[in-house]
Amino acid sequence: MTWKTVLSLIFFIIVIALLVFYWFIPLGETEFRIFGPGHSNFTLNSSTEESMQFYENLRYSESRISYRIEDCTLEKADEMKNAFKEIESKTVLNFYSVSNNEEILITCESKTRFEGEFFIAGEGGPTNITQAGDFNVIHNGGIILLRDSRCERPNIAIHELLHALGFDHSKNPENIMYEVSRCGQEIGQDSINVINELYSVPSLPDLTFENASASMKGRYLDISMVVRNNGLKNSENAKIIVYADEDSVKELEIEALPIGSGKLITLTNIFVLQTSVSEIKLSIDYNPEELKKENNIISLKVKS
Repeated sequence: MTWKTVLSLIFFIIVIALLVFYWFIPLGETEFRIFGPGHSNFTLNSSTEESMQFYENLRYSESRISYRIEDCTLEKADEMKNAFKEIESKTVLNFYSVSNNEEILITCESKTRFEGEFFIAGEGGPTNITQAGDFNVIHNGGIILLRDSRCERPNIAIHELLHALGFDHSKNPENIMYEVSRCGQEIGQDSINVINELYSVPSLPDLTFENASASMKGRYLDISMVVRNNGLKNSENAKIIVYADEDSVKELEIEALPIGSGKLITLTNIFVLQTSVSEIKLSIDYNPEELKKENNIISLKVKS
């Protein structure tokens, strides 16, 4: 066999080896994903109602929300801070760091457990919620930041922060709240609109009456009532005034009420000068601003 034949054979083997390598050895990675709807909104179809939040009208008391980061590397702490900045740039919310009594606790320790509470989705969410009138008020939220973000923008931290703000998973693969994280996902404009609308309501108390009843025996009046704070802020002290027709017959001081809490008040043997009373009126005398003032008065009339 001549050298020319040997070289030709070697060249042939090299060519075959290169072809095998090209066809069977992966040189790069191609990622396939669910084809999205062409927009990044939380909801897939604007014509159908889809709940974005775990509960209706879920928000913190104020648009300024405190947080504390513990047991996190500098890299993950920076990711979380950048997530706060991202939400701040798109909404009316403002986040500030505290050393204790935080509203949102962020930790990177996998053994962390939030006492008595479990997250509804993912590794972030509200941990203490109070129903108050039209709102479900978040007192505390938590984020366990375990996964590393490989994106230029901290998508995972933003995702978990939106959970802590009350947002559930989205069915839209283009949305940042989709259950599988990808770098190209965006915060839906509809989510931003919901946040801005929820926090457009000022953080004020809202004292109102519930389940009031009254009866008279001769000239003595018995009353039972519940006063509740259905607002977004703890109330200050207030005064209850009882009227028999147009005459004030009793005044009672009540202590401050936390968000969503109520107080049962029972008054007995209130002496009334009139022998005949057609209407009992209860009024909450509260000078500071409230969400509503029209619900500070309730009238009870004689059954016909």
